[in-house]
Amino acid sequence: MSGFRNPDEQAIAEQLNRTRRIAVVGLSPKEGRPSHGVGAALKRLGFELTAVRPGSHEVMGVPAVPSLRDLNGPVDMAVVFRRPEHVAEVVDDAIAAGVPALWLQDGVIDRDAARRAVDAGLFVVMDRCIYRDGVPLMQADAN
Repeated sequence: MSGFRNPDEQAIAEQLNRTRRIAVVGLSPKEGRPSHGVGAALKRLGFELTAVRPGSHEVMGVPAVPSLRDLNGPVDMAVVFRRPEHVAEVVDDAIAAGVPALWLQDGVIDRDAARRAVDAGLFVVMDRCIYRDGVPLMQADAN
């Protein structure tokens, strides 16, 4: 085991309060998918989104790029809705693109890749939902 541990809630709240631009890796155009619901909620909360979805130019009215390496400008965080076997590649792309923070959604677990991201200087949250778990922390920290 890699020894990865999620940051404490105060650190998560502080990171989210510094976040304005989010790349959503695996953002689905299908309304029933978790990535669609969370993406829509983040958009309503005022975050500027970019979809990371190969083969798409736009998802949910936001621009789409094939990978994090193809972003058109910096983002503050990448929120990942990909199966665990794809996390190592997403981490490679995030490191190469200079993405400062990764949020791996519920069930998106790769401890070794997460540890590698942390060792490269990224802020990493794993196996938590940014909308269910993160947004309430962010809002509580702002009060």
